[in-house]
Amino acid sequence: MFAGGCFWCMEKPFDQIPGVVATTSGYTGGTLANPTYQQVGRGGTGHFEAVKVTYDPTKVTYQQLLDTYWLQVDPFDASGQFCDKGETYRPAIFVATSQEQAAAEASKQKVFARFQQPIAVQILPAKPFYDAEDYHQDYYQKNPLRYAYYRNGCGRDARLRAVWGQ
Repeated sequence: MFAGGCFWCMEKPFDQIPGVVATTSGYTGGTLANPTYQQVGRGGTGHFEAVKVTYDPTKVTYQQLLDTYWLQVDPFDASGQFCDKGETYRPAIFVATSQEQAAAEASKQKVFARFQQPIAVQILPAKPFYDAEDYHQDYYQKNPLRYAYYRNGCGRDARLRAVWGQ
């Protein structure tokens, strides 16, 4: 599970990886069971907007998922991502095993070594994941114009180019 700001923008990059079976937008990391978008958006639940990535490990590695993740986030912004600010939009990698923990920590160290500044992305133990409402799923496919307008208007791609280059 990966949190990188708006979950709409996190699905597409993972969906494009051969071996990724599914991506699901949802909420994780909080204390409220079965939260709604409105509850999470108000704050106080502790949840992150996140994407759950289901993949075939014979076709794609967890390391490839991590590499993809980093290129989707501003690793320096602890207050949210791009135009979305607040606890819901903080960047985090949720790990389920000690192997995922080690790989995520190593990838974070690699990013730190590249930039030599503090990395805001948290690495946290996986908690229950709650699927977001249906209208959030595959938003980039169902609403391509609105998705493109949001992504551009939020400055996501411009900031990603500024951080990571072309």
